[in-house]
Amino acid sequence: MTNPWTVATSATAVGLSSTRFFFTRSAILRRQPSPCYGVATMSATGEQNFSSDAAHLETIFKQKKALRSVVKRDLKSMDPTLRSQEDEAIQRIVMEAPWFKACKRLCAYISCSALREVDTTRILSHILGSHSEMQKKLFVPRVEDRNRNMRMLHISSTNDLIANSMDILEPAPVDADGNEREDVLFANEPVDLFLLPGLAFDKAGRRLGRGGGYYDTFLSRYQELAMERNWKQPLKIALCYSVQIVDEGTIPLTPNDILVDALVSPSGVIPISPAALEIHH
Repeated sequence: MTNPWTVATSATAVGLSSTRFFFTRSAILRRQPSPCYGVATMSATGEQNFSSDAAHLETIFKQKKALRSVVKRDLKSMDPTLRSQEDEAIQRIVMEAPWFKACKRLCAYISCSALREVDTTRILSHILGSHSEMQKKLFVPRVEDRNRNMRMLHISSTNDLIANSMDILEPAPVDADGNEREDVLFANEPVDLFLLPGLAFDKAGRRLGRGGGYYDTFLSRYQELAMERNWKQPLKIALCYSVQIVDEGTIPLTPNDILVDALVSPSGVIPISPAALEIHH
């Protein structure tokens, strides 16, 4: 019987390494991009000049593209046994963490092995298999379109999931009874925790995604919602293999990038923000 969490196909990996970049890992990781952005200025006619801003952002996007190529190559070359060991260690650390045990509602990604994401199978199975009064409410992502629109919908079983066009498991928009699933952006209660994927991270909380902007857009929307409703902001925890942690300053930032509160690597939890440090200690 096929494991319902296993949806890896060669098709999902299309495009991950089809473009060659002539960069070495050491060259990329030595980059120290400026955190400053071009500033819009006023011309003599009163029109704003955004050229310096646009040029700087274009440079950042090129740096991100090059770094993605390096990290994808490192992930692809990971020994399968090591990957399995790191998956096991990361998931164990998460499930033993006080912040995970205490959370009542969370958003988490469904890992895709073809994308070489840190496995979340055990974590999600643990949540969905719990029948105690302390059962956690789980929301998982569903990509709606190519314009950065992603929803987090409530599921209570792996049977709530279907494979999308990329063979990645997502929640069906309606349940078995034809009712729309609860959307976390319209929920009456806040979530305590986000478990996030990504390609590269640093110990300052910077996260490099795959370039679609889905998570940064969603996290920004949720942060605004939490502020409007005077909710405590959820902890944003990124799961990462050891090869995905890069030197600080390596990942350039744009104004839309959202920082994470902590990393979970095979060696343990790396708290970053004051909120994570408070819980960690």
